[in-house]
Amino acid sequence: MPAERLSVVVTRRLPEPVETRMKELFNVELRDPDTKMSRDELVAAMRRADVLVPCVTDTIDAAMLAQAGEKLKLIANYGAGVDHIDVASARQRGVLVSNTPGVMTEDTADMVMALILAVIRKIPEGLAEMQAGAWKGWAPMAHLGGRLGGRRLGILGMGRIGQAVARRARAFGLQIHYNNRRRLRPEVEQDLDATWWESLDQMVSRMDIISVNCPHTPSTFHLMNARRLKLMKPSAVIVNTSRGEVIDENALTRGLRAGEIAGAGLDVFEHGHEINPRLRELSNVVLLPHMGSATLEGRIEMGEKVIINIKTFADGHRPPDQVLPSML
Repeated sequence: MPAERLSVVVTRRLPEPVETRMKELFNVELRDPDTKMSRDELVAAMRRADVLVPCVTDTIDAAMLAQAGEKLKLIANYGAGVDHIDVASARQRGVLVSNTPGVMTEDTADMVMALILAVIRKIPEGLAEMQAGAWKGWAPMAHLGGRLGGRRLGILGMGRIGQAVARRARAFGLQIHYNNRRRLRPEVEQDLDATWWESLDQMVSRMDIISVNCPHTPSTFHLMNARRLKLMKPSAVIVNTSRGEVIDENALTRGLRAGEIAGAGLDVFEHGHEINPRLRELSNVVLLPHMGSATLEGRIEMGEKVIINIKTFADGHRPPDQVLPSML
């Protein structure tokens, strides 16, 4: 007799090809309508599923895992970041956690460059004028931004995405600098023409652009705090496509309003979709609704990785993208 298929609960709607393949392989319960599950709904889903497929908007903590019962065996996260999941508590309860690393690297790096260009070249300002029908024609001093070539870009976190940003930035003539827990191998540094800074404070104080590309962990929470933000040059801008918690959002807002920081491009925020209203009022800030990895190709690839992790687990093997507490 064929083995009984795993029961899989998906917390949000996924691209149609991914959902179709899941229905072919598993007893899958899809989310309809596409709304965020409440805490109670997540607990109920964990109690009735062998495998839960959550995403970044689903916080799964120790208390919830304690209520999950004995059925749940795998949390196959739809996304690379897992700071919304208590991986250590899951492991203690015999629940494996997997993610989808490497899929969104190129898409997120594209968005970093888009934000840098948008902030420095004042693209939203020009767009707003055109959409309002207020453009009166070209003028020599209108919408003056800055030139990218020759500026210093400081990359905070030189993993896959940071390196992809560096490759793109070189093509724009930016000078590449970085701070990372570990220095890159000499051949990688040479290939990227990148300069390593052991001191984040020293790097921040000398850069024209800061790009945040590190994950959110206890050690990176408010890594860009009020003191460090004050080290930035008044002409510098900061871009964040990683995790909002890495920057002290209130301190950033104060610095931008006071003219201590020239501009910011943010795709992620410290408190999810609850953005500081004073930040939304600023003309020198470009805000996006967490679009860094939002390409159809990327979303499908993420789903394919989730399926591989579940299928491998169903076949009695360790998921290829299993996350361990020691990795965080």
